[in-house]
Amino acid sequence: MATRFVNVGFGNIVSSNRIVSIVHFESAPIRRMVQDARERGTCIDATYGRRTRAVIITDTDYVILSAVQPETVAHRLSNKDQTVDLAE
Repeated sequence: MATRFVNVGFGNIVSSNRIVSIVHFESAPIRRMVQDARERGTCIDATYGRRTRAVIITDTDYVILSAVQPETVAHRLSNKDQTVDLAE
């Protein structure tokens, strides 16, 4: 089985097999989740200093911040041309 990766913006890639959810950053519960992840040390900021638009939650409880819209990340995830395949 090949491992697929998805671009989450600015050349950063995430294993698509690990993604549980892609959500907007706007709601208070999501903001609290990000703050908790920062305190635990499980928050990965991939925004390059730009405004956070999407929060990617993984099955290993990591929270990844992206400056790309959640719809764009989801489209890249579903589009085979936007993912990188690595053979095991």
